[in-house]
Amino acid sequence: MIMSRIEAPRSEDTAETRDTAETRDTAETSGLTDRLLAGLPAEAVLTDPDVTASYAHDMASFCPAGAPAVVVLPRTVEQVQHVMRIATELRVPVVPQGARSGLSGAANATDGCIVLSLTRMDRILEISPVDRIAVVEPGVINAALSRAVEEHGLYYPPDPSSWEMCTIGGNIGTASGGLCCVKYGVTAEYVLGLDVVLADGRLMSTGRRTAKGVAGYDLTRLFVGSEGSLGIVVRAVLALRPKPPQQLVLAAEFPSAAAACDAVCRIMEGGHVPSLLELMDRTTVKAVNDLARMGLPETTESLLLAAFDTPAPAADLAAVGALCEAAGATQVVPAEDAAESELLLQARRLSLTALEAVKGTTMIDDVCVPRSKLGEMLEGVERIAGKYRLTIGVCAHAGDGNTHPTVCFDAQDEDESRRARESFDEIMALGLELGGTITGEHGVGVLKKEWLAREIGPVGVEMQRAVKHAFDPLGILNPGKVL
Repeated sequence: MIMSRIEAPRSEDTAETRDTAETRDTAETSGLTDRLLAGLPAEAVLTDPDVTASYAHDMASFCPAGAPAVVVLPRTVEQVQHVMRIATELRVPVVPQGARSGLSGAANATDGCIVLSLTRMDRILEISPVDRIAVVEPGVINAALSRAVEEHGLYYPPDPSSWEMCTIGGNIGTASGGLCCVKYGVTAEYVLGLDVVLADGRLMSTGRRTAKGVAGYDLTRLFVGSEGSLGIVVRAVLALRPKPPQQLVLAAEFPSAAAACDAVCRIMEGGHVPSLLELMDRTTVKAVNDLARMGLPETTESLLLAAFDTPAPAADLAAVGALCEAAGATQVVPAEDAAESELLLQARRLSLTALEAVKGTTMIDDVCVPRSKLGEMLEGVERIAGKYRLTIGVCAHAGDGNTHPTVCFDAQDEDESRRARESFDEIMALGLELGGTITGEHGVGVLKKEWLAREIGPVGVEMQRAVKHAFDPLGILNPGKVL
């Protein structure tokens, strides 16, 4: 295959043979580029190595990335089809990308691949208040869609912390979640239908735009979370909801993670349906204060944020506040208005960025456990941090049991980097021991391939590989990811 051909071992490696190999690789790249340019405008095909290198990886640590042969930025479905036909003919791997804000290496390039960046396919094609759907291209920014539908009195709930930069296509690829998932659910629940360009360039439509529909296998859900390994999403039909009332937020301080998690269990057991239930540990709170001078209470061991977007949010917050106090909260402070609520939410959204600033590099875990095991998860992470002598901050979608233990380390320190990786693995093992999963919303990518196999077992791996082969028999779509 072009730029990815497996060659027989050579008996010697001389300057002459290296020059010959480089000449051949340059020729192959040039041939690939010429074929791509036959169906693409010149500005859509990038070959400058300094430019293509900037597309080599997403935001994950400890994930290898190769050097792409070319970066293509299509604007139309037909252009994507052209790329895939050439890739199939020449056996060239293709790595689809959105904003590269992912945290598992799913968008990392492989050597000699075509990076297919979908960021220029960024049109909102339709918003229907009657059908409560939006039809969008994959490069639409999550926040841009949210603001556009809000003008029609509608709401698109999935809201990852990176919503100001992440794309809908990337959200679909990783089945992403967000702060409001505890009430409104994750991306998969809002994807009604897809147009997908397959590995050989054919265009397939899945799903529907109706409120109901059960015709055939649910191929739409199959593509959600597939990380670009089964096909290229070029259009999505998304479900919308009526815009809810403005939410109000409550902040509760706790003397321990166990007490905060007890409050979470009491809230959920009591039948409350908060629009948001988020947790930040002491390390995270301090990091946010250091970064943004937010004035959050650093005396607390755990800060729990609860929000309601009901017609009478103050009454709901009062009920939840009482449960927090019963669980041992030292202070419960409801926000007085929408502006104060937004300030608290901004602090939570800054958590991962703030933790990265602690040491310069982070490994962000994404372990989801049953809510009833949330306290054990946080206590276990604290033990692991002590064992490996590392700073590990935890922020969590507490209402879902989805934790983000974030290992802070100096990437230039070899020993600290080793300890960071070992602690990361131990945290994932703990999650599985508690009946959880290795990823709640960030995906598998490169980072968690081995752990996926442990979670789903050999039969699960065999069946998933069979699905992959059915859609991508040549193995050119995002190779080396997921499985």
